[in-house]
Amino acid sequence: MTHTASSLEKKTIRKVTWRIIPFVFICYIISYIDRANLGYAALEMNKDLALSSEVFGLVSGIFFIGYFLFEVPSNVMMQRFGARIWIARILISWGILAVITGFVQSATHLYILRFLLGIAEAGFFPGIIMYLTVWFRAKEQATTVALFTAAIPVSYIIGAPFSTWILDHISWGDFAGWRWMFILEGLPAVILGVVTYFYLTERPENAKWLDKEEKEWLIGELKKDKEARKNVKHLGILKAIANPKVLFLSFIYFVYQTGSLGVGYWMPQIIKGFSGMLSNFQIGLIAMIPYIGATIGMIVWSRRSDRKNERRLHSAIPLLVACVGLVGAGLTNNPYIAIVLITVSLTGMYSFKAPFWALPSLFLTQSTAAIAIASINSIGNLGGFVGPYAIGIIKGMTGDTKSGLLFLSALLLISFLMVLFMNLDKKEVTEENNYKNVSG
Repeated sequence: MTHTASSLEKKTIRKVTWRIIPFVFICYIISYIDRANLGYAALEMNKDLALSSEVFGLVSGIFFIGYFLFEVPSNVMMQRFGARIWIARILISWGILAVITGFVQSATHLYILRFLLGIAEAGFFPGIIMYLTVWFRAKEQATTVALFTAAIPVSYIIGAPFSTWILDHISWGDFAGWRWMFILEGLPAVILGVVTYFYLTERPENAKWLDKEEKEWLIGELKKDKEARKNVKHLGILKAIANPKVLFLSFIYFVYQTGSLGVGYWMPQIIKGFSGMLSNFQIGLIAMIPYIGATIGMIVWSRRSDRKNERRLHSAIPLLVACVGLVGAGLTNNPYIAIVLITVSLTGMYSFKAPFWALPSLFLTQSTAAIAIASINSIGNLGGFVGPYAIGIIKGMTGDTKSGLLFLSALLLISFLMVLFMNLDKKEVTEENNYKNVSG
């Protein structure tokens, strides 16, 4: 590669990255704040609405039932209408529902709105993942996906202190702080939805912000990238969903999400259990710590995965780390050690994500991978129902949220073993190596 070609590559990739990643990163932060702030609201809301541990667990999890039912249809609709229109629709509709949640008067209202919120948000994550494949080559995907999904732990870093600050300091018009939290944190999604419609560019061919040379280089590289994987499978919608490898990855992600989201929704109450002297805001500050570690860890690990051009072990090892961390957190009574171990566990959980989402493109074409990723995410996110609900039941039986951590750690161990012994046949390994030779 000549110096000129190398400079063009770096300049184009940098420009595309800065144009796309920060924007979708911000959108995903808002997405996770609007789905996860329920955990902080629970510090006051559960008492106001007389919600038991079991009811709160069900309220937390029912979001993922709606998400599951509409994930694949939403992704199909995005391919029909285009990313710009459909992602804008997703943002606006979930923002409106998040705001309405601030006016609920009963558990029934929460059940309905959380279910509808899941429907509204369905398709956003796989839609963005596939949107990134339109702009980035396969060898850059783990890093770009990590930069995007880093929004998840960052959303907790931002959302934890901000949500709990609202709880403690805002009660305008005799409205409780938790109600204002839903309202104030839902509005940015509506605003970003409008911005998305005007800001997002569908494909490189439409990018007026790239000059002619950059545009031609990027289109050519993406075409070569596609041709390098010309032997991978193209399947119809039903066959993609029923593909054994897709189902296997779906179950891995289901088990993983059970652990990850079980911890996420109950984190504020786990921390509250350490000391009855903590204010809501102090709980929020402590809750930031594990996610700071997780953000750093997932970016470093994904870069290593891209550098080594290896996905399976880079998906498996973090799950074992997460399992060990949760076991330790569930067994210790020392709050300081518990926070350190939860940090280790969440770092493992989030480091798993980017290498994992690079796996479907190893054996499926881009169009089929869109449906496969939606299917994996849809089925996997049912774990978001099981995890919070299971901890709610366990807490109701034992009176201790930490007991649920041991249950979740066992599930993470299962997912680790599944990824570790996942079969990549010779054809798929050959394709990966061929790609490496062509793109290197």
